[in-house]
Amino acid sequence: MIIKTRQFDINAHLKTDEDIREFLRETANSGTASDFIHALNTAARAKGMSKIAARAGVSRASLYKSLADDGNPRFDTIAKIVKLLGCKIVIS
Repeated sequence: MIIKTRQFDINAHLKTDEDIREFLRETANSGTASDFIHALNTAARAKGMSKIAARAGVSRASLYKSLADDGNPRFDTIAKIVKLLGCKIVIS
């Protein structure tokens, strides 16, 4: 018997703003800085990369490049994307 599997895609599960907030919260609490950047990329794609880029005032290509695995986004870019995703950065 052959078992077929599919690659897991978190985007399929990020349907609501609350889903995105929880995903980013968990990644921020348990992951590395690069994990968080990757999570921002994933969340922005779930919301619509073009929409997020336009609202952030950057090109879609620039946003993809900033949030790529080898990207190095500035803090102001990260803060802006976090806000556009309906979240805020909190230090406690």
